Amino acid sequence: MSKSIAVIGSGFSSLAAACYLAKNGHTVEVFEKNESLGGRARRFKHEGFTFDMGPSWYWMPDVFERFFADFGKKPSDYYELDKLDPGYQVVFEGGETIEIGDSLEKIYKIFDREEKNGAKKLKKFIDNARHNYDIAIKDLVYKPGLSPLELVTPKTISKLGEFFSTVDKDVEKEFKNEKLKQILKFPVLFLGAKPSETPSFYNFMNYADFGLGTWHPRGGFHEVIAAMVKLAESLGVKLNTNASIDKILVQDKTAKALEINGEVREFDTILSGADYHHTETLLDSEHRQYSEGYWKKKVFAPSSLLFYIGFDKKLENVQHHNLFFDVDFDEHAKDIYTTPKWPDEPLFYANFTSKTDPSTAPPGHENGFFLVPIAPGIEDTEELRETYFNKIMTRFESLTKQEVQKNIIFKKSFCVNDFVKDYNSYKGNAYGMANTLLQTAFLRPKLKSKKVKNLYFTGQLTVPGPGVPPALISGKLVSELIEKH
Repeated sequence: MSKSIAVIGSGFSSLAAACYLAKNGHTVEVFEKNESLGGRARRFKHEGFTFDMGPSWYWMPDVFERFFADFGKKPSDYYELDKLDPGYQVVFEGGETIEIGDSLEKIYKIFDREEKNGAKKLKKFIDNARHNYDIAIKDLVYKPGLSPLELVTPKTISKLGEFFSTVDKDVEKEFKNEKLKQILKFPVLFLGAKPSETPSFYNFMNYADFGLGTWHPRGGFHEVIAAMVKLAESLGVKLNTNASIDKILVQDKTAKALEINGEVREFDTILSGADYHHTETLLDSEHRQYSEGYWKKKVFAPSSLLFYIGFDKKLENVQHHNLFFDVDFDEHAKDIYTTPKWPDEPLFYANFTSKTDPSTAPPGHENGFFLVPIAPGIEDTEELRETYFNKIMTRFESLTKQEVQKNIIFKKSFCVNDFVKDYNSYKGNAYGMANTLLQTAFLRPKLKSKKVKNLYFTGQLTVPGPGVPPALISGKLVSELIEKH
């Protein structure tokens, strides 16, 4: 039976859910508060430069393929993908670099160069990570998080110990070289938690990195959003921008309508892909499932200080993706998770899509996206932003052995206050709720409201977790739950 369904937000999970629901014959309408679609994956264009405002790492291509295949399509029907070689570069103290190539064979050679029997150790580590990836993608992440029994399969029982150890312990046990250890611990940061708090099972992210590679959609990551918008429209989804939700109206414990820019619209079902905490504030207090105390106790993924920079020359000694690990990894992690504050010496990430994709900058120019992970909820001022801009740019110039600040045409910053203003993000977090042991699967906020009938949630604060591929999966899971009920 066809239903009228309202979807709040237009990020990956919202658009994915909208596509599935429309395919199933429902009348679907999406409401986005900002002037452009994509949620955190919006695009920023200025003076011939193109920037992805949020996600920039295209990992786990099989998940994107599976999404489009559900509609009889392929990613190549919408956008061109290039596998990056190197996938990324890691810069250490003194400007020493390690490049992560586009094949395991190239990466094995790097590990052998840096550590005795490094390739042999990595093969063992990656074989386990590959096995975990198969279990995660085939058996676990496509489960709706309704019951702990979802985690119980013959394969997961054999992996039980890996849910009670940590990625940090596993890496420290196998490897001695500090640079290699940092590289192996890096991918779990996409899950929003410290390696010392992330269950060993999540080392499948290392297989996503080394085994499946790092890709780039030509034109930028927003091309994936453009593809999903095109797919949604072909399925009959109506997409609205500048549509701010003021209230979710409940009658007889059933979601009945939305107040949108002051106008009341009735729907059979309401699905929110907006920030989960914010969505519940749109309800009267008696209809909320989770208290403020609940949210305060949860471990949230970092926020970020971002800079979008246009340079009037081509830069040297940088790759498409660059990780600057020239300072203490553990100290920065403490400043995010243990005693939240602005880091004294921040690690940072920079990408220059124009290195491999000339369409993203004018000829002879470079576009730069710089990111500093920071604790959510900390103070955000223009003075602090400028202080940290100077910190990272001074180090960037030293590490890459070039002057660049005099070649900046423009820069735009984005930080905690902007995450709150533009995305209603809880404490200005950038990636949602961390995937720690006690925040995995059925222990995450639920896809279906326990208090309000016909109200559902999707996105990085619910199942399966943070990241773009999990967001696509979340949209599918909630659409199936809506069909079931």
